[in-house]
Amino acid sequence: MGDTPPQQRSSGWTVPGGSFAFSRGHATLGGVTRLHHEKGPPLDEEIAGWAAGDDTSMGSLLDLFGSRSFAVLLVILLAPSALPVPTGGVTHILEIAAMLIALQLTIGMREIWLPKKWRAHQVNTQGKFLRALIGFVRRVDRVAKPRMSYLFGSRFSHIVFGAVVIVGILGAFVAPPFSGLDTLPSLGVVLVSLSMLFRDVIIAAVGIVVLTAGIVLEVVLGRAALGALQSMWPF
Repeated sequence: MGDTPPQQRSSGWTVPGGSFAFSRGHATLGGVTRLHHEKGPPLDEEIAGWAAGDDTSMGSLLDLFGSRSFAVLLVILLAPSALPVPTGGVTHILEIAAMLIALQLTIGMREIWLPKKWRAHQVNTQGKFLRALIGFVRRVDRVAKPRMSYLFGSRFSHIVFGAVVIVGILGAFVAPPFSGLDTLPSLGVVLVSLSMLFRDVIIAAVGIVVLTAGIVLEVVLGRAALGALQSMWPF
């Protein structure tokens, strides 16, 4: 980002009630309530390192990213809908899991709770999906930098971001299967989640615009389709 050397870029964030200092993905709880970044590898390298490891379970991801797991998991869970990669028809399942995480963020939980079966689930890190995700995160990282970062450290901001994410997930969830209409709401959620990691209000604003455009498009096309059906079969 900017003129900062790659090894000094950071992608950490905190939750209300404590700050997390981390080095290469390991987090420790402190006593500061504001966002706190420490030197560490770029986010795309951390994700690639996790994917190349022996344990690619959801639980290992939570352990690695610590306080950042809320945003990182939202990125990973919504990316299949947001990026042009085959999904195998599992996007609704991923969106339900993302909804659970967003609700926990909104109510102020400090750690993500997942059922044991979900924590033990091994994420498929092979194929096009992960490469596309890492490439996308890298591109965002190149243009992101802390802008109005104070907006990201309060309890209220977490409620707002959580609510925005929930709206985006709902927009993706109600989109007709295989219509592609879930792409923009999901992409908006991914961008908003990355903005929490990079503390960049511009990335957040772009994400909200993309998310809103996707939902508006769903409504417009849905009304047009309903009107066409009514003209063909009046009722």
